[in-house]
Amino acid sequence: MRKFGLIGYPLTHSFSRKYFTDKFEREGIADCQYDLYEMADVAESLPALLQMPDLCGLNVTIPHKQAVLPFLARLDASAEKVGAVNVIRVESDNSLTGFNSDYYGFRQSLEEWTTQSFSALVLGTGGASKAVVAALNDLGIAYKMVSRTKTADNLTYDELPGKVAQYKLIINCSPVGTYPRVDEAPALPYDELTADHWLYDLVYNPAETLFMRRGLEHGAHVLNGHRMLVLQAEKAWEIWNSR
Repeated sequence: MRKFGLIGYPLTHSFSRKYFTDKFEREGIADCQYDLYEMADVAESLPALLQMPDLCGLNVTIPHKQAVLPFLARLDASAEKVGAVNVIRVESDNSLTGFNSDYYGFRQSLEEWTTQSFSALVLGTGGASKAVVAALNDLGIAYKMVSRTKTADNLTYDELPGKVAQYKLIINCSPVGTYPRVDEAPALPYDELTADHWLYDLVYNPAETLFMRRGLEHGAHVLNGHRMLVLQAEKAWEIWNSR
């Protein structure tokens, strides 16, 4: 039985387990199992998990995307670009290689959605934004980070009024608006949005966030994070089966 799974903390719900369990059944993939491995401390818990027979690969979610780095023998270019790992492949010699499928998932989903050329606002500077920024850099899309705290390189939300017209692509990389806090949205001047704006919310639960809904009210194009999740999961499966 080939074994795969997700490590993170807490693991209150998992897109990955349902996705892969359904995939195995739908595609007739036999002798594969996907489980959740909740661990508060990777240094304490991961070594024992890595001794499990037939372990072929792991997904990694918050807060461990950087904490797993010391366990890896090598990094794929995607992980090097992002500086974080969300896919681990167990090699034939039991060494570990780290990848970042979020990079591929975001990049491919954006290219599928629009081929227009524009500048972007990236809302949030946490872990999710790292893969987004790496993809934007490779696509040659100029961007500005937005956070609540001012730095030399970013804008604050208070500085956005009067500037939104310059950025036609707005990507929410923050958790604002995620279930159950569905009545929240990033603090944008929504009245400045137009039909020329494209709002990409990495949140996928709910399927239509308040951020997206307020964009639609002004004619903007909107997309949630579900397609990115599907693409990154399929990329992980490709990675695990390419050794």
